[in-house]
Amino acid sequence: MKDKPIGIFDSGVGGLTVFDAIARAYPAEPLIYFGDTGRYPYGVRSKTVIVEFARQITAFLDHLGCKFIVVACNSASALALEEVTAFAAVDVIGVIEPGAAAAVAATRNGRIGIIGTEATINSGAYTRALHRLAPDVEVIARPCPLFVALAEEGFAGKAATRLVAEEYLAPFRDDGIDTLVLGCTHYPLLKDDIATALGPTVQLIDSATAVAHAVSARLTERNHQREAAGTPEHRFYVSDTPRRFQTVGRRFLGREVTPVEVVDLETLHQYSGAGASQTH
Repeated sequence: MKDKPIGIFDSGVGGLTVFDAIARAYPAEPLIYFGDTGRYPYGVRSKTVIVEFARQITAFLDHLGCKFIVVACNSASALALEEVTAFAAVDVIGVIEPGAAAAVAATRNGRIGIIGTEATINSGAYTRALHRLAPDVEVIARPCPLFVALAEEGFAGKAATRLVAEEYLAPFRDDGIDTLVLGCTHYPLLKDDIATALGPTVQLIDSATAVAHAVSARLTERNHQREAAGTPEHRFYVSDTPRRFQTVGRRFLGREVTPVEVVDLETLHQYSGAGASQTH
C-alpha cells in the first residue's frame, strides 16, 4: 500500500494547486491527477450531475490502484463528498473541512469570508463546516466566478484582475472580516490581487495548503507514507483538450505537465453504476 499513488481529481486544471502542495510536502509520493476538462466547469452544474461525474472519476482512480483519493474540486467536495466517500473503496479527503479548520484557527474576531464558485457558495458547505467547528463565528460567503477565467488566462497582477477583485471583494471590507477562505483551487494564483483588494489585516486561507496538511495526517494515521527514495512518477489524465491542460498547467505549476493521457467520456461512463471496489 505504501508504494501506491495518491489520486487527486478536479473539474479541470485548478486542482493542480492541490497537486503542487502535496508534491512539495511529500516529494517521494507518486501522484495521479485527473482533470475532467471535457465536462468543465462543475461550478454551474447540479448536484446530481456533479455526484455522477465524481463517482466515475473515483472509480477510475481506484481502478488505477490509488491508496486514497483527494477531491481537489471545491464544487465536488461541497456537493458530492458524502456520496463519493460512501462509494469509494479507499479513504477520501475533500477540501472543505481542511480549509474550514484552517480558517477557524486563523480568525481573531470570528468573522470569516468565503469566496468560490456559485455551486460551492450556494451549497453552504463551508458555512456548515465552519459552524460545526466554531458555532459562534460569523460567515459571509460570496461567489467570484470570473476569477477562474482570469487565473487560467494568466491575468494575475493585471489591471483587469485588480478591477474585478475590487468589485467582488470591496463589500468584505465593510463586513469587517479578518480571514478569507479561497474556496476554489484557481484562486491561489490570484492571491496577490485578492490581498491587495482586502488589505493587510485580512488573512487568506489557501485550501491547497490545508489539504496537504490533511494528507500528512492521513498518511501518518494509516502508516501509508512511501519510504522508497528517488523521484516518483507522476501521471496526469484528462477527459479532453490535453494541450490546453498542459499550457494552463504550466502556469499553475511553473513547469511542464507531462505525460498527459486522455480518458474519453465513453470510457468514464463505463464506471457508472458499479461500486469503486468492483472496478479492480
